Amino acid sequence: MLDLTHDDWKARAERLTFRNQAFIAGRFVDAADGDRFDCINPATGEVLTRVASCKAADVDAAVAAARRAFEAGHWSRAAPEARKSVLLRLAELIRANLAELALLDSLDMGKLVTDAATIDAPGSAHFFQWYAEAIDKIYDEVAPTGPGDLALIRRVPLGVVGAVTPWNFPLDMATWKSAAALAAGNSVVLKPAEQSPLSALRLAELAAEAGVPEGVFNVVPGFGETAGQALGLHGDVDCLAFTGSTVVGKLFMQYAGRSNMKPVWPETGGKSPNLIFADCGNLDQAAEMAAFGIFFNQGETCSANSRLYVQREIRDAFVEKMIALAAAHQPGDPLDPASKMGAIVDKAQTDRIMGFIEAGRRTADLVCGGRQVTVGDRGLYVEPTIFDDVAHHDPLAREEIFGPVLSVIPFDTEEEAVAMANDSIYGLAASVWTDDLSRAHRVADALHAGTVSVNTVDALSAQTPFGGMKQSGFGRDLSLHSLDKYTALKTVWIKYRP
Repeated sequence: MLDLTHDDWKARAERLTFRNQAFIAGRFVDAADGDRFDCINPATGEVLTRVASCKAADVDAAVAAARRAFEAGHWSRAAPEARKSVLLRLAELIRANLAELALLDSLDMGKLVTDAATIDAPGSAHFFQWYAEAIDKIYDEVAPTGPGDLALIRRVPLGVVGAVTPWNFPLDMATWKSAAALAAGNSVVLKPAEQSPLSALRLAELAAEAGVPEGVFNVVPGFGETAGQALGLHGDVDCLAFTGSTVVGKLFMQYAGRSNMKPVWPETGGKSPNLIFADCGNLDQAAEMAAFGIFFNQGETCSANSRLYVQREIRDAFVEKMIALAAAHQPGDPLDPASKMGAIVDKAQTDRIMGFIEAGRRTADLVCGGRQVTVGDRGLYVEPTIFDDVAHHDPLAREEIFGPVLSVIPFDTEEEAVAMANDSIYGLAASVWTDDLSRAHRVADALHAGTVSVNTVDALSAQTPFGGMKQSGFGRDLSLHSLDKYTALKTVWIKYRP
């Protein structure tokens, strides 16, 4: 994909067709009431297509289809190698349709098509393959008992899993939830964000092509207050996995309490600190990764390193490096491989970002960026923005902005840096830059975050769990640990004649 030019991507985009109906019980269908909503390209303002707007009746139909499929057992009771074969086939179909899936996410929510084609879509295929390979390597247990007793501890699928995913990594987040849930033998009802439903609908089609039985994987596009709420309140949904804002995550926990006490696994907001100590031997690399940590995906990343704590003696020099790097991350057409940042997902999010920037002009030192711009006289773009000398209590340092806005906060001692980093309602991720091995261990142990990256930022893999602490939620995606939330432990105790 790296050899495609701007013109190549534009030509592919013009030929692209969109799946714009719900996917229920193995086929595409309109919403029960025929309602639709506009799917808008934020880079141009153009309507890509009009997508089925699902509501409670459609969620009911999808959950019923998922339940029928689960009880039929074609997937839930299939041999491990059978589920493995299907998910491996799905991984290969994702790879075969990489450019299309990358374009869908880029057009839908404004991310760089090169990132979608080299990170997101290949990542989706990788995670489906990884969970497929795990299926026949997860063993049940036999408990120690006396003669005449056999106690089996089995790990069994829950049933119908609801998944509600965000708009910032549409295909990847759909994959993180559904790959593990499907590998465990569940049926899935996926509600993608209304800002970016297109790749999830195509994924459903590919899943069917791969051999996932009808009703096992369903997609209900729609709004949070209609389709999302209906899924959260549904009494026949056995588990709900959610990635999104902390406010909405709390709503889903309330929905569970008002309905059937289904377990809810939230992965929610973040305000990740990045601590740069003076003993870091490669400040150029630290600065490059700090820029990546906040400007990648236009800063629309839950684990974005948006709080930059820099030891005072190196603060001025480090900020100069960051300003230079910001200049190299100016937004451009998401379909242009030369662009370094794409468009902001929609007007509401753009206005939110600009609101923080305008307020920050009065409380901190704006050293670069700060403007909303257009590309070719259209689109929703925000310059990479850096505020220096941000007070620890400033909203710039406290609230999740979800945009390319970096707050620089000086510190003097290790203890001060750790105390400020931990003084947050969030605890999703953190980074530490130091050449002192003892400090690296000491600070990593002290930071309250689900993932602490040392001498890098935002480290993750299929082998390690991703999730947070505090109001960043307690759900875990990725790794074998994510299977825990999609399965239950069942004890089968057998008496026999010794």
